[in-house]
Amino acid sequence: MLKRELGILFLVGCLIFASVPTALCRSPAPTVYVSGDSSGDFKCDGKDDHVQINQALKFVAENSAYTTVHLKGPFTYVIDDTLLIGSNTILEGDSTAVIKLVNNAGWATMEPLIKQMSTAGNSNIVIRGFEVNVNHDGNSKVSKGKGYYNVMYFTHCTNVKVYNMYMHDGHGDGLRIKYGTNVQFYNNKISKLGHDGLFASECTNVEAWNNKIICRTNSGIRIWNSNKVKLHDNVIDSLYYRCTGGPGIQIEKNGGIMDNIEIYNNTIHDTYGPGIWLFNYDTSSATKEQGKNIYIHHNIFYNTGTNTGITWVGGIVLSGFHDTRIENNVFDGAYHAAVVHMYPNGYSPSYSSKTGYTTILRNNIIVNTKKRIKDPSGTGYGVINYLGTNHKFVLENNCLYNNSGGNYKSCTSTTDIYVNPLFADQKNRDYHIQSTFGRWNEKTWVKDKVNSPCIDKGYPSSDYSKEPKNNGKRINIGRYGNTIYASKSKN
Repeated sequence: MLKRELGILFLVGCLIFASVPTALCRSPAPTVYVSGDSSGDFKCDGKDDHVQINQALKFVAENSAYTTVHLKGPFTYVIDDTLLIGSNTILEGDSTAVIKLVNNAGWATMEPLIKQMSTAGNSNIVIRGFEVNVNHDGNSKVSKGKGYYNVMYFTHCTNVKVYNMYMHDGHGDGLRIKYGTNVQFYNNKISKLGHDGLFASECTNVEAWNNKIICRTNSGIRIWNSNKVKLHDNVIDSLYYRCTGGPGIQIEKNGGIMDNIEIYNNTIHDTYGPGIWLFNYDTSSATKEQGKNIYIHHNIFYNTGTNTGITWVGGIVLSGFHDTRIENNVFDGAYHAAVVHMYPNGYSPSYSSKTGYTTILRNNIIVNTKKRIKDPSGTGYGVINYLGTNHKFVLENNCLYNNSGGNYKSCTSTTDIYVNPLFADQKNRDYHIQSTFGRWNEKTWVKDKVNSPCIDKGYPSSDYSKEPKNNGKRINIGRYGNTIYASKSKN
């Protein structure tokens, strides 16, 4: 009898010992490892792997000497429940480590693959380095854009960084964050998600850069009721999916203050909605001073607005924002118009009776605008103002050329020029302008046989100090005006 009891105790003790993660006795701080073999502190088997990953995240949250959970690759970690990350925690992985949503997950809407531990919010969260396959085709019973299977959804969190990730094939957002502060989203590759790549709602201090985003059903980057935002050096385009692709970048307001947003150095092309959509539908007593000063500069737009089912397409479509500055961009082959004041079809928000919304277009090159696909009549202009009763354009020192409908509709300029800008290689999207005195070809300075008429023809008061000498002491029109890669002039 005694031997039997001792045997049972020994067996129970072995089972208990076996259930204790080896991280408690193997990996030194600050990192614990999750793997698909015995090399990690937490071992997964390709089924219900959220259990071990959450054990690792919980261990880090409860042991201050540890900061990092590392997913080892190559391995695909199949999860059937949300991963919970706490404060002061890094969730990272090898590039060959893949988190994959299980087939037929059946989760409720707004239940993401990764979220914070505390409903009150967490701080100092980092997600980096691995792949997330949201398994769209294995979860075909739910709709895209309805909040299903967002990769990440954080609320009330501060100091959030998401970078060097590959997120693809989903029904929802990449990173969705609400009431966040100090959000950084960079060096990510996003393909065929079901909503936005980044959706920042009611956040402060948001920066997104160096992301490569292929939209399927909504925006590459979406900013809603947020402020102190910088979006730069991203490449955004669309994958055609049943006429549902949206804008490359979407800035929308229906409350709060949005007066400090900068969008620059992006390449936005072949989007199904507008390249950028600015839409203020604030129905409160807000004044135009609460939605103003958006600065859009040094971007390249081409072939934007190809959607066959909507009319609010183009390079930039905007309404309800005051003192928007659009400077030193290139618009090539936009559908409908390069820049247009308009509401979506049948929509007239309460602010439509207010007056004095001004958009400044300066030092831009606008070429080859095409008629939009839906209801093409009367479109194809460089700049269109459908909201003449309360919106106006100030057009200064732009270059417009070969726009199918003409240069302006319900607006005009006295300082724009109408000539071929003489791009270096428009077919291959090299929008540097030619110069006999020196043009940057992405490797070195070369000399052309002709000079672009856009050299030294920008707005006289614009800053030109970043242009290399000789710079004519005046900014060039186009994407590279007032940059170190501006084409040179004689003096």
